[in-house]
Amino acid sequence: MTETSERLAVLAPIERPNNRTTWLRVGTAFRNKDGSINVYLDAYPVNGKLQLRVMTDRDPDHGQVSERRIPSAA
Repeated sequence: MTETSERLAVLAPIERPNNRTTWLRVGTAFRNKDGSINVYLDAYPVNGKLQLRVMTDRDPDHGQVSERRIPSAA
């Protein structure tokens, strides 16, 4: 890993009542020079779903926990 490696936050969506999803950070990932990605998990999501997000300086919590509305599929 070099200083120019791109850091990624590894997030797991947790479905909540009332169409709410909580995003919990479960690890960190790094993009390699050849484009491959190494993923390091601190926890494993029981639903098996993961999402990688680029970490930025303007995101102080780096995606630790946040909530957003999921539109209902009506």
